[in-house]
Amino acid sequence: MKLFNQDLPRGASSMSYAGLLERLEILRSTLRWASRLERPDIEKLLRQANAVRDEVMQLSHRERFVQAVGSQAAPEQAPEQTPTERRQALLARSFVFEGTFGDNPRLLDALEIAEKAAPTDLPVLVDGESGTGKELMAKVIHANGARADKAYISVNCGAIPESLIESELFGHKRGAFTGAATDRKGKFESAHKGTIFLDEIGELPLQGQVKLLRVLQSHEIQRVGSDETIAVDARIVAATNKNLRKLIELGQFREDLFYRLSVIHVTLPPLRERKDEIPLLLAYYGDEAAEALKRRPVAMTPALRAFLLDYTYPGNIRELRNLMYRLACLAGDTADIAHLPEDVRPVAAAPVRVPAASSEPPASLAEAKRAASDEAERACLERGLKDVGGTVAELARRWDMNRSHLQILLKKHGLHSKDFRRH
Repeated sequence: MKLFNQDLPRGASSMSYAGLLERLEILRSTLRWASRLERPDIEKLLRQANAVRDEVMQLSHRERFVQAVGSQAAPEQAPEQTPTERRQALLARSFVFEGTFGDNPRLLDALEIAEKAAPTDLPVLVDGESGTGKELMAKVIHANGARADKAYISVNCGAIPESLIESELFGHKRGAFTGAATDRKGKFESAHKGTIFLDEIGELPLQGQVKLLRVLQSHEIQRVGSDETIAVDARIVAATNKNLRKLIELGQFREDLFYRLSVIHVTLPPLRERKDEIPLLLAYYGDEAAEALKRRPVAMTPALRAFLLDYTYPGNIRELRNLMYRLACLAGDTADIAHLPEDVRPVAAAPVRVPAASSEPPASLAEAKRAASDEAERACLERGLKDVGGTVAELARRWDMNRSHLQILLKKHGLHSKDFRRH
């Protein structure tokens, strides 16, 4: 994925710098020859100076990124590597990665981009489905960069009440609002010289987006209730499981903020597209769960292992990790299908009632499937009620489901718990 044109003409950067120097000279002349400056004039000059500084920083960041890419390029065209060779090459370059990863080409693309972007200060936007490891990618970028020994601050933008966003990100002065008993440092100040991870950036309200954009442009913040500006130098990595371009079309996300954040754009593929990684993750999180619970790694029956290898994992890596911790907790030496959550287990084949010869056949294939599904659901409910002697509360507890929802299902099939009570 080519992010920048590395074949820039000679002098392209120097010409850009010359233009910036010329603008600086204009600012200096204005200040030198002005007999008197009113407040609006001062503010205008400050805005111009900030814009020039911002452009200088962008040029600097860009050159550092190009240098990082160029330093890894071979003098001659190297033969194309297989995914396994690419993975081994990453590890051989002392690539810091907390966990394990496989040979999926899309994932390797993302990791190689992260490796090249890490030495720079360019903003990075990571997107992908929930549970694909976006925060892990942010930590990878931090750990492989020049700020690895500095602070790493994580912020969940979707968990902050709209009224507290400014205080949470930029801090506040004592007495700025009710409850502000002391001065408080914000997340950006805490991340000074380090990395700030803005998770769920798509959940940030428009008012918060405006304030964040101002920080990205000026590299300064103001605490709530203060007129003093504080310079901040924080590497920004943002993440989202939403399509920000769609949100821009809907007017829910600022386009200028999107382009500020996505100088480097990394997309993580879902786990269902990384089947080769599932055995590695099962072993990795199985060992991690055993260590956390201070017990031996749990073994799996062939049926359970086959199911976990073929399961689609709608919750991605996070769901796989949680399943391994559940198995390690609930099973003894060996885990089986029965140790999985009820809504994850494969549906057992239930006897389907054959309609009488006189009854009419289903009008469509969809209707036939729906009828078969209803029969299987009814049979499962009947079997469950028999096992618990008609106690609905106990059945809801065993199946880990809401009791009222279970009552609705029983009513749907005309089942009465009292008919299953043991006398």
